[in-house]
Amino acid sequence: MSRPDVGRTTWRALRARRRDVGRLCAWSLVESLPALLAGLVVARAVDQGFLAGRFAVGLTWLAGLAVAVLVGALATGRVYRSLGDLVEPFRDELAGLVVHGALHDATGAGGRPDSAPVARLTHHVEIVRDTFGGLVMVVRGFLFTAGAALLGLLALDPTVAALVAAPLLVGLAVFAAALPAMLTHQRAQVRAGEALGRATATALAGHRDVLACGAEQRTVAGVDRRVNDHAAAERTLARMSALRSLSLGLGGWLPVVVLLLAAPWLVRRGLSTGAVLGALVYVTTSLQPALHALVQGLGGGGLRYAVTLERILRTCRPPSHSGSAARPTPEPAGDCPAVRVANLTFRYGPRARPILADFSMELPEGEHLAVVGPSGTGKSTLAALVAGLVQPEHGTVHLAGRPVAAVAPADRAALRVLVPQEAYVFSGSLADNLRYLSPDADGPAIETALAVLGAAPLARRLGGLAAPVDPATLSAGERQLIAAVRAYLAPAPLVILDEATCHLDPTLEATVEWAFARRPGTLVVIAHRISSAVRARRVLVFDEDGPMVGGHQELLSRSPAYRDLVGHWDGVPAASPGHVDADRTAAGVRSGHG
Repeated sequence: MSRPDVGRTTWRALRARRRDVGRLCAWSLVESLPALLAGLVVARAVDQGFLAGRFAVGLTWLAGLAVAVLVGALATGRVYRSLGDLVEPFRDELAGLVVHGALHDATGAGGRPDSAPVARLTHHVEIVRDTFGGLVMVVRGFLFTAGAALLGLLALDPTVAALVAAPLLVGLAVFAAALPAMLTHQRAQVRAGEALGRATATALAGHRDVLACGAEQRTVAGVDRRVNDHAAAERTLARMSALRSLSLGLGGWLPVVVLLLAAPWLVRRGLSTGAVLGALVYVTTSLQPALHALVQGLGGGGLRYAVTLERILRTCRPPSHSGSAARPTPEPAGDCPAVRVANLTFRYGPRARPILADFSMELPEGEHLAVVGPSGTGKSTLAALVAGLVQPEHGTVHLAGRPVAAVAPADRAALRVLVPQEAYVFSGSLADNLRYLSPDADGPAIETALAVLGAAPLARRLGGLAAPVDPATLSAGERQLIAAVRAYLAPAPLVILDEATCHLDPTLEATVEWAFARRPGTLVVIAHRISSAVRARRVLVFDEDGPMVGGHQELLSRSPAYRDLVGHWDGVPAASPGHVDADRTAAGVRSGHG
């Protein structure tokens, strides 16, 4: 019916929950009790009761059938509960797969946020969840209901069972033979719909350019072509419904015709009138509805399930669990620098100018480095490379002696914390936001961090640590302050502030940076004010001639680019003693700029 990945994924989901599947099957057996007894009870009620003139006996048999129906109805409730236990974990796994794939693509080299994974998460995953549950129900219903009806027919008369089973199998064979073609046309319909959506979105987003270039007719023609393709795919898919009707006719209605035509011969063979009527009951009340549900379910929801799950599996790579277990990360050697960058080259495209070219840098443990330079010179790129968020074209990055490329993403949080300019705050309590990177932080530790970073007034204004936080009501500076406290509490020895205090006033920014400078570990500040460079022990300045490192006063005398940057800054506060020392060599930088 579908490609192997879909089949394997479905089979894995069922095998992983064998207990839930077993419980579902057990309740399905109970639910199929009326299908098993219906024809037999009707035959006995007719032969032994109504035709024999004993109405009480006939009614007693029918009352027994009513009890069986009631028991089956009670079992149906348990069936749906078992179905939820089976379907919802599968839905959660797919949602995790989509989220992992989206994050992997967005944080990989050259990656960027994409809204398509949101559509897969909110739309495609829900389609798979609903159709998976529907498929389980129709397949389970057909197997147990049709199986019970055929057993009942065998109990009535094996010849009758054979007369009914033969056209039923022919109808199933016709439907199974048509499924591959149905699936192919379903894929074509989905692809045509996606192409139409892309063409429409592109035309709407670029309508100004279209008008400016006079390309209205060409754009309309392109969208119109996609509309026609989608309509043709829909019509072809609709025509395939004729095969479903043929299957239903052969498997559901032909047995009725066969039974009616063979009834005189069966009666001459000794089959009772009640048995003939009971056989018709089995066909019309059990086999026909079960076959109809199977054909419509597989031919509709089943095709959507296969195609949609196939799209998810193709576009979202599963998370790798090999990580550090399969490839042990080397232990840091003694006296390793906090950061070592060697021969780093990075560009945002094969033909683009390198943002960094053969760049090397070492930062000893406890260093406080400010990185400055005009926009586009590579400051934030360097921060992302050091944090391991993007991979270099050439070169290596080591944190505490460990190559970042060999460290599993989940383990990098123990080595560094990067605070970007756009601070992330989520809905929840203030404490939950602050403990995000340090779940074990207790109340006193959080209160101390709030006081040290000057965030205690904000915490009081919000209502305390237990107060709910609505990100939409916070200013950009308040979000940055919460993110700074979160990073301060993190156990990572390296903190990278990538313009993470740009929305704070200069006094509060100085408080935050001094707090991180006194915190054990290494601090790298991507500076947007000259005051951040003055507070740092060393300054790395990027310009067109390549990077240069030194103290504030040293760079004023050595670097024209740094002097030019200082000339455009104002409000430089006095540095604290011991924090500006042009003679101290705390970081060495070399670069082959080209």
